[in-house]
Amino acid sequence: MRKLNKKKSKKNNIKGILPLFALLFCTFSFGQKEKKPKDLSEIVKTWAQPDVYPDHIVLSAAEDPTTAIGINWRTSPTYKTGYVEIAVSNGTPYFSLNSQRIEATKITYDSSKDQKNGFISSFYGITIKELKPNTLYAYRVGNDAFKSEWFQFKTAGDSKKEPYSFIYVGDAQNYILELWSRLIRTAFKTMPEAKFIIHAGDLVNYAHSETEWNDWFDAGGFIHSEIPTIAVPGNHEYQRLNKKSPEDEKVLSVQWQPQFSFPENGPKKLKETCYFIDYPDLKVIALNSNLEIRMQGKWLKKVLAENDKKWTVVTYHHPAFSASREEGNEEIIKFWKPLFEEYNVDLALQGHDHAYARGAVYNEKLKSEFLKGPVYVVSVSGGKMYPLSSEGWEGFGAVKNKKGQYLQLFQVITIDDNQLFYKSYTASGQLFDSFRLEKKEGITQYFK
Repeated sequence: MRKLNKKKSKKNNIKGILPLFALLFCTFSFGQKEKKPKDLSEIVKTWAQPDVYPDHIVLSAAEDPTTAIGINWRTSPTYKTGYVEIAVSNGTPYFSLNSQRIEATKITYDSSKDQKNGFISSFYGITIKELKPNTLYAYRVGNDAFKSEWFQFKTAGDSKKEPYSFIYVGDAQNYILELWSRLIRTAFKTMPEAKFIIHAGDLVNYAHSETEWNDWFDAGGFIHSEIPTIAVPGNHEYQRLNKKSPEDEKVLSVQWQPQFSFPENGPKKLKETCYFIDYPDLKVIALNSNLEIRMQGKWLKKVLAENDKKWTVVTYHHPAFSASREEGNEEIIKFWKPLFEEYNVDLALQGHDHAYARGAVYNEKLKSEFLKGPVYVVSVSGGKMYPLSSEGWEGFGAVKNKKGQYLQLFQVITIDDNQLFYKSYTASGQLFDSFRLEKKEGITQYFK
């Protein structure tokens, strides 16, 4: 095991220094003839491709997070099978004696047919069920020859009274390893006990790019392996497979379904991009704002009508009311916004605009602190920024309460029985925005 860890550490070091070598693009000779440097694309490809050691290890939130979890990882296509070893964690190094081994589903994909820097990868995934609520588990992934280190996660509690928090971020998309890394790591240090992290689309810039997805996994590191992900696709997760064929239809990132294990409780046509997750007093609904808006509205109406949770959060990529554009999203306003209002959705967490805006539609029949539908938030976590627009809200009956531009932001949301606390922080950890929601006799009050 010591030899294995040493070799794995060497691989990680190589991954860290290769981009620097690519940027410098030079070699040094000590009394010897200078060698011609490798092609940059080959250097980048070598850096991003998998080997026999498991990497890209990520947890996906399950429909019932009190008793289930999704686990995924990647390797080179060397071995036929892969499995998860999982056990209840405790303070001794002998917890693994009681571990259970579960074989995962394997998908092998050759991305070289989709892009210049592609290669063959084996993706492994499984949703583990029948776990105990509010329990700390340790797990590792791999095969008989090569295994990862042990990671830990805690299942959700089944009590409706216990306070808990989660993190929400907008577009990582650009300068992921360079700049998004500091944001997601600061978010983790701010709320290390977060139950999950919501990613509101555009996790990468080019949907099928192996190097960009590798950036996303490297930037988050073990955070992806210990805090469950809830993600929706943005417009940058839908692109043509071959750039030279403009007539080809844009398709979902070829890595999306192999590398995540989101619930399959949404419309079949939108597998693992439209779904819901049920915590004891919270329903999180993930929507795909790229296509089939009207059809999703019918599905959403049924889900909301059957919802018995105290709190409801929806997340999708394209905002109803824009932060950086003059126009609102008319389809979402027409087909989703009325449902948000009819069924008292509390938060709409969005991305896409690369700026910050937070506000709501007010209930004109009540005092100004009472809402008609959710608090709408647009936020950005990556390094690409747009200037604010003064339009996009008032023309649709919404009021913008807070705005910001040229800031990398993450949000921590805490639910404590009848209260919801929202805080937005900069990448340097400074508080930028906050508000509170409180439920009284079926009415939500907004303290902005």
